[in-house]
Amino acid sequence: MANGLKVRFWGVRGSISCSGAEYTRYGGNTSCLEVTAGGRRLIFDAGSGIRPLGLELARQAPIDIDIYFTHTHLDHIMGLTFFAPLFEKRNSVRLWAGHLHAPHTLKKVVSNLMQAPLYPVSLEVFQAQVEFNEFTSGQTLACGDIAMRTAPLNHPQGATGYRIEYGGKSICYITDTEQQGDGLDEAIVDLCRGADVMIYDSSYTDAEYPRYKGWGHSTWQEGMRVADAAGVGTLAIFHHDPSHDDAFMDGVAREAAAARPGTAANGLPRAIVAHEGLTLSP
Repeated sequence: MANGLKVRFWGVRGSISCSGAEYTRYGGNTSCLEVTAGGRRLIFDAGSGIRPLGLELARQAPIDIDIYFTHTHLDHIMGLTFFAPLFEKRNSVRLWAGHLHAPHTLKKVVSNLMQAPLYPVSLEVFQAQVEFNEFTSGQTLACGDIAMRTAPLNHPQGATGYRIEYGGKSICYITDTEQQGDGLDEAIVDLCRGADVMIYDSSYTDAEYPRYKGWGHSTWQEGMRVADAAGVGTLAIFHHDPSHDDAFMDGVAREAAAARPGTAANGLPRAIVAHEGLTLSP
C-alpha cells in the first residue's frame, strides 16, 4: 500500500444502483470510497461499490480496516452485507457513524437491515471481529497518523461530511447535502477550506434542482461555488443521479471543465467527474 494520501472510487452513483450499457463508463454502483495513507485503509460508505472492493481485500486477509458512513440511507449501506472481509474470522472491521441519535444506533441499523422478512440471515453470520461506533458530527477524529475533521450536512435524518488529512494533503467527502438557496453552507466551506480534493454531492444541475427541493441533494454548479469559496484545488463531481447516463455525464464534464478550467497546484484537474476506478493522489 502506498504511503501517500490517495482516494479510489468504487461507487459514484446516488439513490439506487444502475445497470446497462448507458452506465458503462461512469459506473452504476452506489457510493463507496477507499482512502489509503500511511499504511492504513479507510472506507467511506458501503453502497453497492463496496462489494468489488471487498473481493479485492479478501485476498489480503488478515486485514484491519475502518468503514465510515456519511449516513445510513439504503444506497449508502446496501453493499455492506456483501462485503467479503466481514466473513473472515481473521479480519477486524470497525464501523463508524456520526449522524445517529437515540434510540438509533449503528448496530441496530445494520441488524434491522438483516432481519426478516427483508434478509435471510442475521448479524451473527459475520465472522470478523466487528465493532460498531458512534460519534457526533462536528467532532475531530483520529485514525493512526490520519486526522479527520467532521461536520453535519443538510440531509433528511442527518449526514456527516469528512475532511481527511495526512502528510500535508487533504481530501474532503461531502455527500449527501442540500444547498441552502440563500448563500453557501458556511460549515461546508469551513471544513473544505484549502483542501486538495473535495468530493461533492452533485446529484442535480441547477436547472433540475427546483423539482427536487427538500430531497437532500445539491448540484454540480453549487459544488463549483463551494470549491471556489473554499479555495479547493480539485472538485470531484459525485453521487450521480440514476437518470444521468454516460452521455449526460459527458455533458456535465464538458461544462465543468469550461467553468473551472486548468490544473490545480496538486497537478490534478480543477474539476473532474468521478467514475468507478478513478484514483486521485493529491
